[in-house]
Amino acid sequence: MSKIILTGDRPTGRLHVGHYVGSLRRRVELQNSGEFDKTYIMIADAQALTDNIENPEKIRQNIIEVALDYMSAGLDPAKSTIFIQSQIPELCELSFYYMDLVTVSRLQRNPTVKAEIQMRNFEASIPVGFFTYPISQASDITAFKATTVPVGEDQLPMIEQTREIVHKFNSVYCPDAPVLVEPTALLPENEACKRLPGTDGKAKMSKSLGNCIYLADTADEVRTKIMSMYTDPLHLMVSDPGHLEGNTVFTYLDAFAKDEHFERYLPDYANLQEMKDHYTRGGLGDVKVKKLLNNIMQETLEPIRARRKELEKDIPAVYDVLKKGSEAAREVAAQTLHEVKDAMRINYFDDVELIRAQSEKYQ
Repeated sequence: MSKIILTGDRPTGRLHVGHYVGSLRRRVELQNSGEFDKTYIMIADAQALTDNIENPEKIRQNIIEVALDYMSAGLDPAKSTIFIQSQIPELCELSFYYMDLVTVSRLQRNPTVKAEIQMRNFEASIPVGFFTYPISQASDITAFKATTVPVGEDQLPMIEQTREIVHKFNSVYCPDAPVLVEPTALLPENEACKRLPGTDGKAKMSKSLGNCIYLADTADEVRTKIMSMYTDPLHLMVSDPGHLEGNTVFTYLDAFAKDEHFERYLPDYANLQEMKDHYTRGGLGDVKVKKLLNNIMQETLEPIRARRKELEKDIPAVYDVLKKGSEAAREVAAQTLHEVKDAMRINYFDDVELIRAQSEKYQ
């Protein structure tokens, strides 16, 4: 069986460093690993519209932002198929068929759906499209027969729901020759990368909260945000023992710092653990820690900023990448849809035996 990756993002804003460590950096590594036969990267605009239907221009404008972030971070159109969800109508048809395999009560029990509904204050006025997005996500994954889906921990219930849909479909329609493939979730390897907090210490990084470091931020913007980061409110004096739990700066260091960074920027310590030990016993100030983080972040983000500036010089070429990627993705999704309709026995015009048998019946 081919090894295939499917992953993507909702185009509701520019991508930030939480996206980068949570999934984007890993996608680039996987793309370049040679372990996978195909990599599909989806800009999920149709899914984004489920809770932004009154502001479609927001989605429209952010398509190019996400594409620029993808390519500047290292996703290569020669190695990965980058496409726009809404340009693949076959995904909608697959979702329609999968809806018959899922109950309302099952969707209501989905922990991710429950959390998202609560976060958006939908309560009783839930848009149907938003409520059923686990089914839409199953359509996206199965259309490309993805075997691997890189996700954050909070998305595991979505992958489980996809696996249930795949199992039910194959059991009902094609038990002897399964058509759909059950995907496996791929979580970030680094615990800190699973959910990078906002710069203010809040659990979620959000544009509306103004607590994001964006991949496209300038060096000055990154420095300003890091130097104002939430640390330890009890660490008032340099001599005071510091606390690591809930300390945003150290969470970011957990996600980004490597031993070689200390050799370059702070040779007082061999590695992050030595710095943590010093901080917790007292005698290490927050400013020094933040300066180290700034150096590491600038080193990480500068190549991304540079590539983005080059890409911005030819925006039509970026749209052409998306157009060609969408055309290639549609061909694959159309083939899966054809196999699904065959299995469901709704391939009336292709079934020569059906037509012959019906013809004989009426002779």
